[in-house]
Amino acid sequence: GRFGEDGCVQAVLNLLGVPYTHSGLLASAAAMDKAFARRLFSTAGIPVAEGRVITRAESSGPDPLPRPFVVKPLNEGSSVGVYIVRDNQPSPLTDWPFESDEILVEAFVPGRELTVAVKGDEALGVLEITSEHGFYDYEAKYAPGGSRHLMPAPIPAEDYAEACRLAVLAHKVLGCRGVSRADLRYDDTIAGARPRLIVLEVNTQPGMTATSLVPEMAAYRGITFPELVRWMVEEARCD
Repeated sequence: GRFGEDGCVQAVLNLLGVPYTHSGLLASAAAMDKAFARRLFSTAGIPVAEGRVITRAESSGPDPLPRPFVVKPLNEGSSVGVYIVRDNQPSPLTDWPFESDEILVEAFVPGRELTVAVKGDEALGVLEITSEHGFYDYEAKYAPGGSRHLMPAPIPAEDYAEACRLAVLAHKVLGCRGVSRADLRYDDTIAGARPRLIVLEVNTQPGMTATSLVPEMAAYRGITFPELVRWMVEEARCD
């Protein structure tokens, strides 16, 4: 989240000359600013959901997008402050429970939750996440049993390869280094239509806990946890 993942700590470590793992200052700041990252992705041809930034002053008007839509802070991690606004539900925009005067709203993309870990410039694979919470929120990410992981994701080979390509491209567009993790939606809900992949965001400091995704995807590729950590430490540097 903020301070640890948005370039602040990275800037301090750069000034002190202390090498660190994961992405540098600029990539960290760019990825944490969801609106800016969306613009970078769109320019690079990476598909993103329809969306826009709205201000507190606009919150009392009509819905900014057709329901369902997603409301998220511009600069938080771990799905903190994310709401899915569905039909016949009160909108959080009315009470504005956000610290910032601006937030991002995006069209809700139906379908399945996918994530792709990128190590260096190589995708480790595509994993599907299912959760009883309805989406991969904070509790689903960090509570034991909060989510179920399917590795490799049971999707067609061409879509699997495309998800990997998009994750690596997003990693490069942001200027990430070390390990990152791209979160995507896979919309296969329309019968007879070609499924579509939508990139939601890139995590420059993906979790490394017992329930985290990157170690699980690395293990699938035959990379043990100690080997992964050793590689990350050996890649540490200042920007």
